[in-house]
Amino acid sequence: MAQFSTANIKVSEPFPHVIQVDLARKPGNAFSTAYWTEYRAVLERIRDEGEDVRVVVVSSAFPKVFSAGLDLSDKTSIPEQKPGVDVARTTRSIRQWLLDFQTAIGTPERCPFPVIAACHGHVVGLGVDLAAACDIRYAATNSSFCIKEVDVGLAADIGALAYLPRITGNMSQVYELAYTARPFGAQEAEKLGLVSKVVEGGRNEVVAAALELAKTIARMSPLAISGTKTILLHSRDHTVQSNLEYTATWNGANLLTHDLHENIRALKTKTPAKFGPVKIPVAKL
Repeated sequence: MAQFSTANIKVSEPFPHVIQVDLARKPGNAFSTAYWTEYRAVLERIRDEGEDVRVVVVSSAFPKVFSAGLDLSDKTSIPEQKPGVDVARTTRSIRQWLLDFQTAIGTPERCPFPVIAACHGHVVGLGVDLAAACDIRYAATNSSFCIKEVDVGLAADIGALAYLPRITGNMSQVYELAYTARPFGAQEAEKLGLVSKVVEGGRNEVVAAALELAKTIARMSPLAISGTKTILLHSRDHTVQSNLEYTATWNGANLLTHDLHENIRALKTKTPAKFGPVKIPVAKL
């Protein structure tokens, strides 16, 4: 998987079918336009070109920081109105830029496999957006989260305000954290529902825990996991009845999978199940 690595993002396969995407833009994974474009491209290449990828873990190469948020020193990070340029045309361009930015940070949702965020150190602003777009979030006890945008004069616009009301269980607390830019630790993040597990320690410990979870998921039928992710995402944005109908349509085809019989065989023989990749090259159909 090293072929998917870039100057700022290191990609490896620590275990079969488990890919680690290590964010490594110095000094603290602050996101410039080029960096979030790179992040999207790496995940899409893993999705489209990776061979039998079943789980991805997103982590940071820097022990003290997951992401410092937006790179305010990058001239392309905050669009400006240029003298003499039509305001309406400028706002259209900014809107498209924001949509592209949102799409990039939301790339994990468009991956057919689970994406796990291993958070540690400072998780600031855009770091919260990035983590919120992942399927599962673990946090080290040294984590410090912050929805930072109001502190720099902006409403958070890349994902946090859209995701947090859906993935957490305390709207009062969401409002408080979004209004105040107050830092909050791993325990509060777990209580809020932003993370599902707090891991004692720092980067090494939370990455190890996330990879262990990834190994467990990777042993399941990749078709079943991909289907589960698809149905859960549909459920989040639709009514119960609509989701039940969608599920019936989905499983109307997927119940015919060989993976079901392989699971039964494995249970009967008490041996590990062996599954093929979800993607089959068209030439082999």
